[in-house]
Amino acid sequence: MAHIKTIEGQLDAKGLKVAILASRFNDFIVDKLVGGAVDALTRHGASREDITLVKIPGAFEMPLVAQRLAASKQYDGLVCLGAVIRGATPHFDFVANECAKGLAQVSMEHNIPLGFGVLTTDNLEQAIERAGSKAGNKGVDAAMAMLETARVLAQL
Repeated sequence: MAHIKTIEGQLDAKGLKVAILASRFNDFIVDKLVGGAVDALTRHGASREDITLVKIPGAFEMPLVAQRLAASKQYDGLVCLGAVIRGATPHFDFVANECAKGLAQVSMEHNIPLGFGVLTTDNLEQAIERAGSKAGNKGVDAAMAMLETARVLAQL
């Protein structure tokens, strides 16, 4: 079989300017996601001076702030972190859906890689599992997805 050209993103964060958006709602979970994202980026060469942490009220506000950050052209990528935990009302569905839809739109409109690390869980235990215990740290996963995507885009 003939060799095919393959484009892959190298996990090298050196020189990238990254904004991390972090929801204050459920901050005891989100702080762990932020720690994971910062650790992942710095372990892969990012300078702490090139990372900006932007704290916002909740996941619903995230798309607007992400849009402003993307439009500023100051960042090579965004990492969006939050925790939306299902309650007894449909509020969860509206917040989670609008957040995901809005962030996808920002990424496409502004041609910026965006790591989606907004947890959407049925209960607090699931959120804790995804913020650094048995299910890993989704802040790390979001940062790595953004990083790999940024490096793929740079080759296209």
